[in-house]
Amino acid sequence: MQTALITGASSGIGEAFARELAKRQTNLILVARNDTKLQQLAQQLAEKCKIQVEVLVLDLSQPAAAKAVFETVAEKGLTVDLLVNNAGFGDCGAFADRQLHRQVEMIQLNIVALVELTHLFLPQMQQRRSGAIINVASIAGFQPLPYLSVYAASKAFVLSFSEALWAENRSSGVRILAVCPGPTETNFAKTAGFPQSADGAAVGRYASSEEVVLEALQALEKDQPTVVTGGLANQVIVNLPRLLPRETLVSAVEKQFRSLGTRQ
Repeated sequence: MQTALITGASSGIGEAFARELAKRQTNLILVARNDTKLQQLAQQLAEKCKIQVEVLVLDLSQPAAAKAVFETVAEKGLTVDLLVNNAGFGDCGAFADRQLHRQVEMIQLNIVALVELTHLFLPQMQQRRSGAIINVASIAGFQPLPYLSVYAASKAFVLSFSEALWAENRSSGVRILAVCPGPTETNFAKTAGFPQSADGAAVGRYASSEEVVLEALQALEKDQPTVVTGGLANQVIVNLPRLLPRETLVSAVEKQFRSLGTRQ
């Protein structure tokens, strides 16, 4: 039986990955900050699906946390066959008005922890010539987003990094996938501090976390480097940068998201 390690597993897309993989008889290592939610989820999945579930309560926005995850997994004698780097958050508002420590925490979680975990677990997968890594990016990674500037830039990094690793590992037996969801039914908007008037504005339909996970796992089976989930509207959004001058695009996006800049 294979084992998947999922970060940000206590809610949203991470929880949906845990539930779907448990159905597929995959043992789980669940990582997040919320001890209560993780323990409840772990107990439920272990009993229902008859799998082994380990819980690691850690804040991956802290510099030493990724290494602690790797060392704990090693101490328990576990092998990670699938790494799902899902943990991340956003923060909306004009960059100069936002708290610096929050932006640095976002970079630490969305980028640094993801890179560290990938670098720690990838060599083991390469040695076994099997394994997979799913990095959760976003359609925000395809263009600059005023008032979500650091978040969008962090997801652009995840997208570029993941596609490069996919190409590097095509003959290694290890699959790498960047998942790029659009608007999804998670706590993202609340955590990012979207004004209620802007929450959901001009984004259309919200996909469920379960839909995102199913599309991601299908793409992984096909060894795709990238999958944009959520249908035609999201495909249009990610392809606009190819059709419009960058200045025109980012100016239009600034007008669309200007209400986010009112958050103080």
